[in-house]
Amino acid sequence: MGADAPTPVLTDDAVLGGRLKLYQPARGHRVGHDAILLAASTAAAAGDVAVDLGAGVGAAGLALALRVPGLSVRLVELDAGLADLAARNAARNGLASRVTAHALDVAAPLADFAAAGLAPATADRVLMNPPFHDTDRAQASPDARRRTAYLASPGALATWIGTAARLLRPDGTLTLIWRADGLGELSGLLEGAFGAVTVQPVHPKPEAPAIRVLARATKGSRAPFGLLPGLLLNDSDGRPTAEAEAVLRGAEALPLAAM
Repeated sequence: MGADAPTPVLTDDAVLGGRLKLYQPARGHRVGHDAILLAASTAAAAGDVAVDLGAGVGAAGLALALRVPGLSVRLVELDAGLADLAARNAARNGLASRVTAHALDVAAPLADFAAAGLAPATADRVLMNPPFHDTDRAQASPDARRRTAYLASPGALATWIGTAARLLRPDGTLTLIWRADGLGELSGLLEGAFGAVTVQPVHPKPEAPAIRVLARATKGSRAPFGLLPGLLLNDSDGRPTAEAEAVLRGAEALPLAAM
């Protein structure tokens, strides 16, 4: 934001049943289920370094840091204002000693990442929620931050996956959330650098098609593709399922995080 830009109106919100408190802009892209599902699907252990690409105000990376004591998290966010909020959110949740925020483009040169302390092959885990709507198919939001969060330029997913592959150590893992109807594209882009791709579909209600897929892949692996049972967010009456509540409010992990 420029020096004369107005200070955005912020809201003070709580997720994970109140365990995680977040400042976020009142307008534009807002933290939702996707960030929490992504964190719940990411395997990590004390002593690991995890990088959250496109972190926004830090929801996914901070939720992961809360779940895994001793984990170091690097939040990478293009928007400097959001990166600043991510740093503030880390501090207010008592995580500043383990979580840092970096105003950095996912497509930036390796030298820029290295200057931020993110050299190649130094991360054990990468998690990301890339923009997943095609600019040719989706209507653009008038809000610039919302457009950036949701609309992807051609080739963007390949760029994000390439950055993740460069950051990860051999046998490091990438976890991401993506459109269910884009699973074929995602699988193709993961080939080569990644294997052991395992997917969990996310369904809004019984008998409804999946709207998202959670995927985990291992750098350099040649293990085959795996498919897990789907996660059902709501029952037939529209009430959250017990499994969804355990993750979204109870901060429990999903199966991908245990593999």
